[in-house]
Amino acid sequence: MDQANILIIGGGVVGCAIAEALSRRWQDIFLVEQYPKLGMATSTRNSGVIHSGIYYATNSLKARHCMAGNRLTKEFCAKHNVPHRTTGKLVVAKDAHEERDLLALKKKGEENGVEGLRLLDAAAIRAIEPHVRGYLALEVPSTGICSAEELVHAFARVAEEQGANIVNHAKVISLQPTGNAVRVGLRIGDEEQSEAETVEARCVINAAGLYADEVAQLLGPRAWKIYPVRGEYCEIRGPHADLIRNLVYPIPHHDGLTLGLHFTKTLWGTVLVGPTAAYVEGKENYERDRLTVPEFASDAKSLVPEIAESDLQLAYTGLRPKLVPPGGKGIADFVIEPDREVPQVIQLVGIESPGLTAAPAIAQRVSELAAEIL
Repeated sequence: MDQANILIIGGGVVGCAIAEALSRRWQDIFLVEQYPKLGMATSTRNSGVIHSGIYYATNSLKARHCMAGNRLTKEFCAKHNVPHRTTGKLVVAKDAHEERDLLALKKKGEENGVEGLRLLDAAAIRAIEPHVRGYLALEVPSTGICSAEELVHAFARVAEEQGANIVNHAKVISLQPTGNAVRVGLRIGDEEQSEAETVEARCVINAAGLYADEVAQLLGPRAWKIYPVRGEYCEIRGPHADLIRNLVYPIPHHDGLTLGLHFTKTLWGTVLVGPTAAYVEGKENYERDRLTVPEFASDAKSLVPEIAESDLQLAYTGLRPKLVPPGGKGIADFVIEPDREVPQVIQLVGIESPGLTAAPAIAQRVSELAAEIL
């Protein structure tokens, strides 16, 4: 049976960021990922936006880690040659009825410490984004974009250079507390040709994303339940990608389910349109009953009237690990805390947006929690 100081469950952007941060301080770190490659789920099926922190309740974990992560993510990308760009973005009120929501968003951003926020009238909107129709907009200069896939792999590469061990195709099937450690049962390889392995770790970190609730329940009943919400994207390529210069967002939905169908000018010059948001059955349901291009176009035209159906083509989809059930209201905060019954396990549950941005800040917090265990 292998021994480890720390075993991290989940090779998405958060798990890999944790591996990078912790391997600076400790040896004998293992990261296990159930899929054949790192970052195959939520981490790379998103817009790749480096968020500013305007959306989240003041003093919430989402707000604090997003604010810190905005700076840390950009610094890491610059240091390790991860493609990224600080673009700024516009959050657009389409008419006077949305002005109150836009002003509330500005106030929340200022309370969270987001700098440089300013309001733009219709003429100023057109000066920045000539094809966007809006009544009033909030300019958010600290927002950026990055290559999510390259960010995941950069965190993993640096972690390995610092001595961390990363094992793909390794699914956690059991967690058994043993005094001051946790015995982790693994199934390594394809199901048809898998091998059973056991690692005893002094500290286990559950960063399993969509499956974090199931991993937590390997210790016994836990209160958390993840409800997968699918976001779908279209893409604009070619000359009409110039309809958008940077990032353009609508007013976010009041139900907290989504920030709304937005436009992201990618690092490679296309425009992503999306994501949508809908609860789905199953954590592998990426493609069943997808929306059509006309449905995307109808929504997109409310902000960019010149968009035609012929400009759009279906792109990828992603699943978000929501803690709020269908019909529920509000935005659930991140869960980042030691397990109440097994304190050698640090639970990270409901790490949805802004998880990509917040990843290095979450890793710093997990490092602090791990130091209390080791």
